[in-house]
Amino acid sequence: MRSEADVAFRIEGEDRKGRWLVTCDHASNRVPGWVNGGDLGIPAEDMARHIAWDVGAAGVASQLGRRLDSPVILSDFSRLVIDPNRGEDDPTLVMQLYDGTIIPANRHIGPEGVEERLDRLYRPYHAAYARLAALRPDRVIVAVHSFTPCLRGRAPRPWHVGVLYSHLDERFSKPLIARLMAETDLCIGDNEPYSGHLPGDAIDRHALRLGRHNTLIEVRNDLIGTAEHQAHWAARLAPILTEVLEGL
Repeated sequence: MRSEADVAFRIEGEDRKGRWLVTCDHASNRVPGWVNGGDLGIPAEDMARHIAWDVGAAGVASQLGRRLDSPVILSDFSRLVIDPNRGEDDPTLVMQLYDGTIIPANRHIGPEGVEERLDRLYRPYHAAYARLAALRPDRVIVAVHSFTPCLRGRAPRPWHVGVLYSHLDERFSKPLIARLMAETDLCIGDNEPYSGHLPGDAIDRHALRLGRHNTLIEVRNDLIGTAEHQAHWAARLAPILTEVLEGL
């Protein structure tokens, strides 16, 4: 039987020697059985789309960790259960409505219900994240996410890859954007499709507050729908990340 910590996250390659820590905050769309019987009350097709997880991001993160010879941590619960990329006091920590879909199991959740999800999922994930990050004093965090090509009722998003960062630390992300923009076949988002500064999020908590080099990479999810495509993007990004870090 897996321990309680095991159902909150997965770690790959903890003993790898690389400087990076690859993270995937929205790796899974799993709803634990103790959360409303394992069902948030929305259709399976909604649980399969971006509102429940970052489609394809886990595969990219896993492959990227192998290529960078560095550990990977992946969440093992849906962002709709509780979002590990939000601060504990963020009003979007447990979403009740997302991209036009009402989340029935979250509509009437109270403080005790939120606290249980924090204790059983969110906090174990962040404790493991912090432990892995601290294994090297020169750790660099690269967070892997994905974004949908189009939100309901919104304009299509043209970017293949977005690089997100906070204005509080642009040291790694700005050179990374410049390097990616040299790839003439790519449309690169500079803090697109949304800003990378969110107080209390995972990068803020584990990188900004501790002065660690960091970046957040968003890949458009229609580009990473298969294991082959995920491996392709990891193979493309790994040498670019390494090159940028060596140039700092």
